[in-house]
Amino acid sequence: MKIDTTLPPLSLQAIPEYARTAETMGFDTLWTTETQHSPFLPGPLIAEHTQKLNFGTAVAIGFARSPATLAQTAWDLAQASGGRFTLGLGTQVKAHIERRFGMPWPESVTGKLREQIQAVRAFWQAWQTGERLNFRGDYYKLTLMSPFFNPGPIEHPHIPIYIAGVNTGLARLAGEAADGFHAHPLLSRRYLQEVLLPSINEGTQKSGRSRADVSVAVTSFVVTNPEEKNFARMQIAFYASTPSYRPVFALHGWDEIAERLSKHAARQEWGEMGELIDDNILATFAVVAAPQDLAAALKERYQGLADHLTLYIPFTPGERDEFWRKLLADLRA
Repeated sequence: MKIDTTLPPLSLQAIPEYARTAETMGFDTLWTTETQHSPFLPGPLIAEHTQKLNFGTAVAIGFARSPATLAQTAWDLAQASGGRFTLGLGTQVKAHIERRFGMPWPESVTGKLREQIQAVRAFWQAWQTGERLNFRGDYYKLTLMSPFFNPGPIEHPHIPIYIAGVNTGLARLAGEAADGFHAHPLLSRRYLQEVLLPSINEGTQKSGRSRADVSVAVTSFVVTNPEEKNFARMQIAFYASTPSYRPVFALHGWDEIAERLSKHAARQEWGEMGELIDDNILATFAVVAAPQDLAAALKERYQGLADHLTLYIPFTPGERDEFWRKLLADLRA
């Protein structure tokens, strides 16, 4: 497995030092998110201040952007980094797309995201080869590309596209059309093994590919101390309160708990939510182990199932450095 980390919410001024430290520590990929800050603006700084560290978005919200802007930004970052950039796309949920981004929600989520991936690649193909841009679908019709707007070919034109999801539709789409799949942190080994991976395989069969053509990236809750236990319980409760994530709990027979979490969330009763996550639920969705045993526990859960592993605890340079060094060494041993 590749061992990755996620960039915490930082000012742009702090990015160079953070990226250099992550590379020195030995992480394979530094993922950026679209929460408080842009997922793309850290990219040029990461590219400039590292030599080997891969980086990408996990995720940028696809439905908030046009294929042209996604294609151009990814093209520039791939060129600047010597091919170290991965474009990770997520759909978000309807309320955020309509009420936070002011964009329309599509009739078909998988249909639009499939077209968006195809349209982005159509731009890249036109820029790299000089072929005429001619993409026509239900959501996008792209036929205009004059030389003035064409950035031309680059040395590393194959830019991986990952998509994120919780349920089977987007997992199948990843197998069909993407290079990778970001599994949501609300993830059990059973859900990964019994639901997501078979769905990815269905998609690969549809497109004539194999499982090896699609990288699976997981983010794991871990619990090594009481503070992490409380944090994990609250985050699991928060995610499980989202109705679209309910199938993950349903697989384990916890539908009623998920419904109660949704009701608490609707009433903003955040304190009550964590109390519903007992030790059995916690151990299902988080790897609970002493620090010295964490690497072995992570391998036991994800080895052979995941290609990228990120921990749902922050890597903060200067804090717990020995913990991270030992963990990375043990995971690679």
